[in-house]
Amino acid sequence: MTWSEALTQLQLALGAPEELAWLAEAIAYFIGAFVLVNLSLVLALILIWITRKVVSRIQDRIGPNRVGPFGLFQTVADALKLLSKEDITPANADKIAYALAPIFSVFPVLMTVAVITFAPNFVGVDLNIGVLYLVALGSIGIMAALMAGWSSNNKYALLAGFRVVAQLLSYEIPMVLAMLAPVLLVGTMRTQELANAQSLYIGPVNLGLGWFVFLLPGAFLIYFIAALAESEQTPFDLLEAESELIAGFHIEYSGMRFAMFFLAQFLNTFFLGAIAVMLFLGSWQGPFADQIPLLGPIYFLAKVFFMYVVVQWIRGTFPRVRIDQMMSFAWKVLVPLVLFLILAQMILMKLPWPANFGWVGYLLILAANLGAVAVVLRVLGKHIRTEEVRTKRAFEPKSLIGVMAPVSPAGD
Repeated sequence: MTWSEALTQLQLALGAPEELAWLAEAIAYFIGAFVLVNLSLVLALILIWITRKVVSRIQDRIGPNRVGPFGLFQTVADALKLLSKEDITPANADKIAYALAPIFSVFPVLMTVAVITFAPNFVGVDLNIGVLYLVALGSIGIMAALMAGWSSNNKYALLAGFRVVAQLLSYEIPMVLAMLAPVLLVGTMRTQELANAQSLYIGPVNLGLGWFVFLLPGAFLIYFIAALAESEQTPFDLLEAESELIAGFHIEYSGMRFAMFFLAQFLNTFFLGAIAVMLFLGSWQGPFADQIPLLGPIYFLAKVFFMYVVVQWIRGTFPRVRIDQMMSFAWKVLVPLVLFLILAQMILMKLPWPANFGWVGYLLILAANLGAVAVVLRVLGKHIRTEEVRTKRAFEPKSLIGVMAPVSPAGD
């Protein structure tokens, strides 16, 4: 029995008339949506605190430690500060698009929760096109950032808005194709069935370790890198490159409208990690998760928070790549590789393997993925090493060398 059916049956047991069962079901869905949305908003405060703590430790700092135990209430104080700030709209802004952009940035992120599988039979709506639903929501956030940059009537915001089209749309292609790999493997887009397919039984015991990442490491790595770009995280945080664009597409926003962009970024990073856990890391699957239902959500949240901490570790460690490197990496490396992986997987899965040798196809799929991992790591390492040795002056003005007369010694 699903959670919505359980809530509906509870209302009927408490005296709701049978002819109003449809209303009881609607109330059950409203309660579920209300709980998930509000938990997501509270979750953002925890995520900001984790980011500050992890990055500060990496940079040999302490981080927030004054307001509340371990500085836990610091983000609450920051939220109250943003609530009290004046909301300013530029005089020449496109006011309708300017006002709608923050809403459109948060809306798709919160809607993502609807198809996330937290535990066995615990998913908001088990859509038969769940993965396609997630893909469709991603385009709304891109539109929101572009609307914010265009409507602000600010050249820096407009430039960042153009970068949205270049970066997010470019990296959405390999990310979507990487999400297709586990869908092809199982033959469904239902997130609940994708989670169930990652079980691993030894006799009657489900160890829950049949994760797709062991068979599809290349698709997982491509998804993870593209998700870093989609969530505007280092080394792909060029939409908010302070040294070039001041603060990016939301430079003209203040108060709660800026807070909504801030909220969307942190929640988007978390939920992109949740999608990676659902598709590649077993979702709620783990040892004895079937026998002890409480273990399911514990395993799921532990994996997602681990993914979030890894993203913050990358944020505090690696340098930002240049815009040309970023675009070249997307179109010349990730897109061809993920197309090769999907094509190889489709061919190998459709070949008429004998019953006793079907495992050979899976080994070949794994070999193709390992080759993709090697290529991606080699190219990324080359870019990162280039940035580490690059000086502050990226070029030498050789045309000016020797033009200026040497300074004569004092007294001449």
